[in-house]
Formats: sequence, C-alpha cells, structure tokens
Amino acid sequence: MSRLYFVFAVFCFTAILVFAVYLRSLNNRIFYELCACRVEQSRLKQELGTKQLLLEGLINPGAISQRFDELNTNE
Repeated sequence: MSRLYFVFAVFCFTAILVFAVYLRSLNNRIFYELCACRVEQSRLKQELGTKQLLLEGLINPGAISQRFDELNTNE
C-alpha cells in the first residue's frame, strides 16, 4: 500500500513540474508577444508622426500661399 502512495506522490510531483514548465513557456511567449506589440506600436507612432508633419507642411498657410504664387506665375 505504501508503494502505491509513493507512486501516486511521484506522479503528482511530476505533473506539477510539467505544469510549471508549461506555465513558464506560456509566460515567455506572452512576454515576447507583448514586446513585439510594443515595438509595432512604437513604429506606427513614428510613422504617424512623420505623416502628420508632412500633412502640416502641406496645409501650412505659408506653403499654401507659396504654391498658389507658383501656380499664378506659371500661367
């Protein structure tokens, strides 16, 4: 009977260790995905900032009047 308890205890201990390894790998994968999402978010923010600066340069009153003057002089 004590042999059965020993086998059961070893089985439970092994199951707990396997589960711990599974949780550890899951934690590492989630951390990696989180870092990848942060990098992607940072890249998108930089791209948005670049496009916003380009748009502000296009709608700047000085730039608009300069383009308007260039169009008038070409005609």
